[in-house]
Amino acid sequence: MKRSRLATRFARLVLAAAVVTALAATTACGPEDPSETGAAAPSASTSSSASTEGTESGESSDGKGETEAPAGDKGDSASGDKSGYGQSCGTNDLDFTVTWEAQPISHYLVTAKAKSGITCYLDVNTPSVSFGSGADGVASPVGQGGEEPIKLSGSSVAYAGINVKTTEGEGRKQFENVIIATSEDDPNPAEVELPDAPTVDKPIVTNWSTKRDEVIPRIV
Repeated sequence: MKRSRLATRFARLVLAAAVVTALAATTACGPEDPSETGAAAPSASTSSSASTEGTESGESSDGKGETEAPAGDKGDSASGDKSGYGQSCGTNDLDFTVTWEAQPISHYLVTAKAKSGITCYLDVNTPSVSFGSGADGVASPVGQGGEEPIKLSGSSVAYAGINVKTTEGEGRKQFENVIIATSEDDPNPAEVELPDAPTVDKPIVTNWSTKRDEVIPRIV
C-alpha cells in the first residue's frame, strides 16, 4: 500500500515538471520572428525607391503632378511676346516714324518697324491714315507700291508715302500729328508727330512697300 502511494506521487511530480518545462519554452520563444517566415520588414531604401519611381513617372517629389505645355504652346503669352509665325501686324505691334522727303516729289515718308521680339505680317496692303477726326482728313489710297504680305521682324521695315495736300490754294487746316493704323478697324491707332505742321487738304497715301522709291505718292 505504501509503495502504491509513492508511485502515484512520483507520477504527479513528473507530470508537473513536464508542464513547467513546456510553459518555459513557450515564454522564451516569444512572438514569431518575421525573418524566420521569410517576410522582410519595410526599410528606408524601399521608401526611397518608391519616391524615385514617382518622380520618374512625371510626378514631383512633393507629390504634385508636373504638367508640361505642348511644344506648340511654348512662348509667351503672359509676357506679351507676339512672335507667333504668321500673325497679322496690329498697330500696337509696330513703331512708326514720319520724315519729310523733298525729292523727287515732296511727301512724308512713313516707316514701320516691328517692336522688339515681334514677328508679324502686314496683311492689309494699305495703311489707314488720317488727320484729325473729320472725314475730310482721311487719306485716300492711290494704289502705288504694294507687296502683300510684308514680313516685319528685327531690322526689316516697310514704307508708305503720304501727300498731305493735293489741291490748289490756301485756307485749309494745319495738323501737327497724323493718325496711322494697319487697318481701318484697328482699335489701337497710333498718333505720330509730324516734322512740321503742314496744311492738309484731300491727302493721299500709297500702299506698303519695302522699297522707298515705290511709295512716292502721285495722283493717277
